[in-house]
Amino acid sequence: MDKSMINRYLSNWKTIHNFISFVRILLIPVFGVLFREGHLVWALIIVVISGLTDFVDGKIARKFNQISDLGKLLDPLADKLTQITLAILLFLEFNECSDATMKTFSWVFLIFLVKEAIFVVGAIIMLSLGMIPSAAEIYGKVATFVFYGVMVVLFLFGPEVGVFSSFFTLPGVACVVLVVISAILTLVAFVSYIPDVARQCKEKFSKK
Repeated sequence: MDKSMINRYLSNWKTIHNFISFVRILLIPVFGVLFREGHLVWALIIVVISGLTDFVDGKIARKFNQISDLGKLLDPLADKLTQITLAILLFLEFNECSDATMKTFSWVFLIFLVKEAIFVVGAIIMLSLGMIPSAAEIYGKVATFVFYGVMVVLFLFGPEVGVFSSFFTLPGVACVVLVVISAILTLVAFVSYIPDVARQCKEKFSKK
């Protein structure tokens, strides 16, 4: 990444949008510790807050005309790191679950993990080459919305995980179906980014 691009990302960085993204990133390890320590209610609250701020911070940036290149980078980074953390924690939780169905399908969370890891690594490579990672398209936004929705449902009613599972427990098969649907949407979103990445690579290297 050259100096001009660094200056581009650092210009106009003091915005509400960027502050929210920073807070979301800082909350990730807090959420992880709370989840693994069994403080599920507080972990759920953090997930809900992160999800809600993800859908409102962009509107805040546009309303107050505080859109910045750094914000366009931090917002998806916060999403990716949050989803990677959720995927790892729920993979471990499903894998340790006594419900045979959930344990068998724990590998489904690896789809989220691999996809988000590829996104993060890909974005780093693109930035190092002077290219700009694509902003979320409609497929990405829908996939993210469904992902957060499914995670909240699991946190509320998932077997051995749900905060309110003592009142109502979602069957293991239903949990797996919800996760698989979210995984399929995630893969569709992943494919939707390929044309723009290919275009930028073609433009970048054809100039050389």
